[in-house]
Amino acid sequence: MDGQPQTPPGSAAMENGTGPCGEERPPEAQETMVTEGTAKIAFPSANEVFYNPVQEFNRDLTCAVITEFARIQLGAKGIQIKVPGEKDMQKVVVDLSEQEEDKAELKEGAKLAPGDHPRTAAVGEICEEGLRILEGLAASGLRSIRFAREVPGLRCVVANDASARAVDLMHRNVQLNDVAHLVQPSQADARMLMYQHQRVSDRFDVIDLDPYGSPAPFLDSAVQAVSEGGLLCVTCTDMAVLAGNSGETCYSKYGAMAVKSRACHEMALRIVLHSLDLRANCYQRFVVPVLSVSADFYVRVFVRVFTGQAKVKASASKQALVFQCVGCGAFHLQHLSKASGAPGGRVKFSAACGPPVGPECEHCGQRHQLSGPLWAEPIHDLDFVGRVLAAVSASPGRFRTSERIRGVLSVITEELPDVPLYYTLDQLSSTIHCNTPSLLQLRSALLHAGFRVSLSHACKNAVKTDAPSSAIWDIMRCWEKENPVKRERLSETSPAFRILGVEPRLQANFTIRDDANPSSRQRGLRRFQANPEANWGPRPRARPGGKAAGKAMEERRKLFQNKRKELAEDPDQRAARLKTFPCKRFREGTCERGDQCCYSHSTLTPKATAEAAPTDCPQTPNQSPPGPGAAAGPGVD
Repeated sequence: MDGQPQTPPGSAAMENGTGPCGEERPPEAQETMVTEGTAKIAFPSANEVFYNPVQEFNRDLTCAVITEFARIQLGAKGIQIKVPGEKDMQKVVVDLSEQEEDKAELKEGAKLAPGDHPRTAAVGEICEEGLRILEGLAASGLRSIRFAREVPGLRCVVANDASARAVDLMHRNVQLNDVAHLVQPSQADARMLMYQHQRVSDRFDVIDLDPYGSPAPFLDSAVQAVSEGGLLCVTCTDMAVLAGNSGETCYSKYGAMAVKSRACHEMALRIVLHSLDLRANCYQRFVVPVLSVSADFYVRVFVRVFTGQAKVKASASKQALVFQCVGCGAFHLQHLSKASGAPGGRVKFSAACGPPVGPECEHCGQRHQLSGPLWAEPIHDLDFVGRVLAAVSASPGRFRTSERIRGVLSVITEELPDVPLYYTLDQLSSTIHCNTPSLLQLRSALLHAGFRVSLSHACKNAVKTDAPSSAIWDIMRCWEKENPVKRERLSETSPAFRILGVEPRLQANFTIRDDANPSSRQRGLRRFQANPEANWGPRPRARPGGKAAGKAMEERRKLFQNKRKELAEDPDQRAARLKTFPCKRFREGTCERGDQCCYSHSTLTPKATAEAAPTDCPQTPNQSPPGPGAAAGPGVD
């Protein structure tokens, strides 16, 4: 992988904004040069400053999103941006917010005074009316330097970190890339820095938070320091918490309970959006999701923040609790509030009625688990996603991960925006213990039944549909009739027995339809990423004066990999081990394998001999030593 150091450095705690200050740089520290995008960065070989090459997709996508955001914001001021490698073309500005509908839009062929030229903003140049960007947890400054070298229309980029070692490295990297006129290194606690920019005139147009672990400590200050209609970019790598492994921890950080679910990755996105909106509501602000992505080992959300008391009142109706059956996985959403029309064009808000389920699941009779609240509205702005996708497709050589960005954004544009969460193929088939239908067969059956269906970028086996759970299980019952299971092997208390014991009211048609195959799948786009490299994923937390990632550390990682799993056995060793166990059928006189049996047919096995002749255990007074050939030990006749 180009741009990756020969000895991959680990992740750092320097990103959390609370790391210690004043560390001394170790003398003669070895460094590695890394090239990513158009930036060239020096990293210490020791595990002191954050860098993870796997997150290049995250950084590329962020550059693409901020570029389109700059195009919209500056276009409203009559400024055109010039992106390297992109064809010069006039674009009509599309306003993303309802609050800006009254503002004048930039039209094609706008009238210019004689002799005037349209104002432009290029990469690497200071734009006095451009964007002010804050990277609160900058570490080495790689992301900020890439913004300065790849995103046009910027006024300044503040690269902040709490570590003196990281800030010192930032200064050197800024000089190395000739962006000192745009990038301003800063050493401060990220929270205090954002609290100091709460005034409207001091706010940032874009705030990027990519911490080590959870961003929860920084969300309160971030929603106050971003400008009106500004862009807030947040990464969460604590997926174990968001995916339901520790629901009480998720509640303490994000204000929502998470449960284990096949749709855990989309649920994680919606929990983060709920937390952001909840923090913003405290200050009469609210969020509008622009793009939400689940990728690799993290989730990434891009939201715009606005102010408006009337809109904040609608926030409760955008949140919902989730009732999920522990048996069959069927889920139902319960909104916290409901909005209804009132005379005079007003909107009336009232408490919602519920719950939407009974004490037991109507399909399998099992209990329900309660999770949430989470964001129940669309998690993408499809118009904005289409703009980013068109820009990346127009200049595929701009980013090294352009192919993956195109694939992920293409799947996002195909998602049903008004359908939260999803089922999975393996979940549906494993519940009733039947063969798994193909993706096209299940999608075709749902389309034949008159329902909408789509994929999800968060899971390649996902089935996102507006069909009720009763219709989905009817389709699976029809599939089981074509691929029957052995009913006699099903327990009467199992979900499969209860579900298959009901006749389907809907007759499913599994004939393949042309529209069942999504466009992104037909074009063979890279929609779901394979493992990018060996030992990829979250890196260990960095320490001041950390050890270099050399051969010793690699050997240590290999030593502890799969330490809880049994190692693969050699076939001869396995055969010898099985021969130490007696054959139960031989003892009963029913084994017909003879010498071909993998178990022992002798009356005294080596294992039994070892158990029969303990060396340290004293004999009881009433027990005499066994004679030659006598068998002893449990389970041996």
